[in-house]
Amino acid sequence: MSEEPAPLQGPAPSLRGVGGSGVLPLVTFDLFSALIDSRTGGSRALGRIAAAHGWDVAGEDLFDRWDAANKASQRDVPEWISFAEHSRRALAAAYAALGLTGDADADVAVLLGSVGTWPLWPDVETGLPLVAQRYPVGVLSNVDDGVFAHSRVAPLVDDVAVLTSERLRAYKPARELYLRARERAGGALVHVATSGRDVRGALAAGIDVVRLRRPGHRLDPDGPQPTTEADDLPGVLAALDRGSGRAT
Repeated sequence: MSEEPAPLQGPAPSLRGVGGSGVLPLVTFDLFSALIDSRTGGSRALGRIAAAHGWDVAGEDLFDRWDAANKASQRDVPEWISFAEHSRRALAAAYAALGLTGDADADVAVLLGSVGTWPLWPDVETGLPLVAQRYPVGVLSNVDDGVFAHSRVAPLVDDVAVLTSERLRAYKPARELYLRARERAGGALVHVATSGRDVRGALAAGIDVVRLRRPGHRLDPDGPQPTTEADDLPGVLAALDRGSGRAT
C-alpha cells in the first residue's frame, strides 16, 4: 500500500538577515553531491559488504549500479516511498544485474548505517559555517530524516532548515520538491546543486541555482545550464554576495 503524502510539518526557517532586518534567501545545499563525497563513502561500505560475502566485485562498481538504480526508482515510482525502501530495491536490482545472491534487506541497513563515515568534501567543515554567518543555510536532499541525522553534515545545519524528501514527500528531480522547498523557505530560496539531475530539476522549477563543481559530477548537456558556478564554498559565498548585492 502506498503512503499518502503528508502535509508539510514544522515552521518555515527564519529568513531574517544576520545583523539586519532585510530578508535573505534560504541557501540550501545538496547533501550527497555538494557536501558529502558519497561515492567514496558508499563504495567503501559496499566494498566491505562484498568482501564479507566473498564476492569478487569492486565497491565502486556496486555503488555505481546501486546509485543509478536508486535514482531511477526515485524518478519513476509514482507513489512516495521512503529513501530506505528505494535504496533496498536498488541494491536488490544491483545484485540481480551482477548475478549476486545476497540479502538486500540486511545489506542496505549496513550501507545506510555507514553514512556517518562518508567523508565531507575538504572545504565543507570550515566553509559551510562561513556561508551560515551571512545567510540562512539549509539542506535539500533526497533522503530520510534518519539518514541525514547520522551524516557528518547534521551538526553543521539547523534542523528547521533541513528539507528532506521525507518532509517534502517528493524526490528530485520532480518539480514538486523544489516548489515545496521554496514554500517552506517563505518564497526566497537559492539552491546550491552539483549533479546534473539536481541542477536541471531546480532550474526547471524556476529556482535560483549556484552550481558547485565537484569531481565526478557533470552537467546535463541537454538540460538548462546554470549562469552561476563556483569551484568551492568560498566561491559559493562570493557568488551569493554578488547576487544579493552584499559583495564588498
